Amino acid sequence: MSNLIQRIKDRLEGDKVIWMVALILSVWSLLSVYSSISSLAVKAGGNSTKFLTKQGILLLMGLGVIYIIHRINYKYFARLANVVYSLAVIALILTLVVGSDINDAKRWLEIPFVGLTLQTSDFAKVALVMWVAKELHLRQDYIEDFRKEVIPILIRIALVCGLILPADLSTALMLGLVTIGMLAVEVPWSGIFRIGGLVTVLAVGLYGVGKASPDLFPRFETWTNRIEQHIGFTTGDSDHITSEGEYQIELAQVAIHNGGLFPSGPGTGTSRNFLPHPYSDMIYAFIIEEWGAIIGGLGLLLIYMILLYRTILAAKNCDRPFGSYLAMGLGMMITIQALINMSVAVRLFPTTGQPLPLVSYGGTSILFTCLSIGMILAVSRAPLLTSKR
Repeated sequence: MSNLIQRIKDRLEGDKVIWMVALILSVWSLLSVYSSISSLAVKAGGNSTKFLTKQGILLLMGLGVIYIIHRINYKYFARLANVVYSLAVIALILTLVVGSDINDAKRWLEIPFVGLTLQTSDFAKVALVMWVAKELHLRQDYIEDFRKEVIPILIRIALVCGLILPADLSTALMLGLVTIGMLAVEVPWSGIFRIGGLVTVLAVGLYGVGKASPDLFPRFETWTNRIEQHIGFTTGDSDHITSEGEYQIELAQVAIHNGGLFPSGPGTGTSRNFLPHPYSDMIYAFIIEEWGAIIGGLGLLLIYMILLYRTILAAKNCDRPFGSYLAMGLGMMITIQALINMSVAVRLFPTTGQPLPLVSYGGTSILFTCLSIGMILAVSRAPLLTSKR
């Protein structure tokens, strides 16, 4: 048995702590999804095992993706960056044109012949981070020239975020924040202030266009209502808007309150009977109800912080700038998405549809999160490959 464990350890290269984080989150996902999935199970005839099996298969596939990707020399990702970026743009355009329309949002693209759907923004997040990492690597010696070196990168960032924006504001903003954060590592302070000015002008312009022509953004009213409710500013028929918009968060607060400080154990949560989406958007509140604020709340937050810290170490120890930018961008993406999901549940952020990475019930989100972790691990194993030469 000890020989088998050692052989497995030898095959799992890269940062072992990141491997442990991925495994812990996967197991926690299975426990929490199985316990919270009753609302979906009722619609499917009461068979919750079906959803547990699907989640288990997705997580196994995801761990397989991590293993395959982490064995690849990360330098090959730079060669694919332009192609992957172009495919992401094409996929986003197709989604806007022929994607599945659910709740006035076209986020999913059906893959021909296999009957599966792809949330193209998940693919675009990884693709854009790869591309920005490559561009920063190539332009690092000339990055002080804002007009010639920074503006072309910002245009390509704006293109991807703009294609995601009509259907998914939170993902577009998160992706923009992460990629601009990557730029901030190299761009001088004067350039950062210019970027801040451009973003402010763009945001004000977008708000003005949305107010003047709501038909251009079908979800514009939903966005503004959620933001206004969160900051306490509502007008007109605000009572109805607030009761509807705050519904999920109010029930999440109930679940968190019922959880207390200490765990009561898997399967004990009752909020699955009344909390909307306890297996996806609001799974953090459900986890706190079953595992308590110390283990379920702070413990889960600590795991994501450990992932970010180990990613920083991997980026710091990498032998090439591209690998450092890639690892940091992907690590920031996973961590910020997790923080957004948690912040919504505890009323620190307006309601969004961001899943909890590697924990929430879902499809493409799990696979692309695992793809990102595999790339981070590929970067973390680079010093080991160098030492073996």
